[in-house]
Amino acid sequence: MVALLVVLSAVFFVAIALTAFGGTTTPTAAIVPRQSQATVAQTRPATEIVAQRGQVRLQLPISQSRLTAIGYHSAGAGALSLQPVGHQANEGLVQRVVHGIFGGGGGSPKWYQLAGGGTSALDVGAPIGSDVYSPVDGTVVAIRPFVVEGKAYGSEIDIQPQNAPSVIVGVTQLVADPALAVGTPVVSGATKLGRVADLAVVERQALARYTNDAGNHVTVELRAAPVLATG
Repeated sequence: MVALLVVLSAVFFVAIALTAFGGTTTPTAAIVPRQSQATVAQTRPATEIVAQRGQVRLQLPISQSRLTAIGYHSAGAGALSLQPVGHQANEGLVQRVVHGIFGGGGGSPKWYQLAGGGTSALDVGAPIGSDVYSPVDGTVVAIRPFVVEGKAYGSEIDIQPQNAPSVIVGVTQLVADPALAVGTPVVSGATKLGRVADLAVVERQALARYTNDAGNHVTVELRAAPVLATG
């Protein structure tokens, strides 16, 4: 009887030792490889106006979870100045002092003034492959290649806003969605235009100074709609 108790005790302690030191047959969790930026599930951006001019209010075209930075600079001839919403994160000393005394300068989102000044071009940063959504309600009126140094890098998409047909909203530096065509109606923050293209391979991106990556982005501009000849 004593011998039996000794054997049972030994078996009991061996079982405890195996459990404590990993001797069980419980399977370990499988290692799942990280998804690339282009395959990670993405969501539409929440409603957030980032800039405006007159009746045109520009919705953030990138999901907040993918956004890296927002910047403004001067665009080419014919581009209209935009009024940024939020506060300038890199404002100068004088502006900081004035806002410190009289208030103001706060709000969301934060944005950066890029080299050269001006606010006619809105850069919205995001990793390559991030989904890009329409910044306004309207209709696609043109899709053409976005050309840098004689080579096409993605597309330029022109949208005529529903509430301001006298202007055109241009979105560049993205790979257009194959389902998009001239005449396609688009909804602000809901209709996918395409995905962020990689322009950092051909030119240094000014927005990179304020992000943790190469500074890739989409650019949004506002221009007067061309006047069609009559008669």
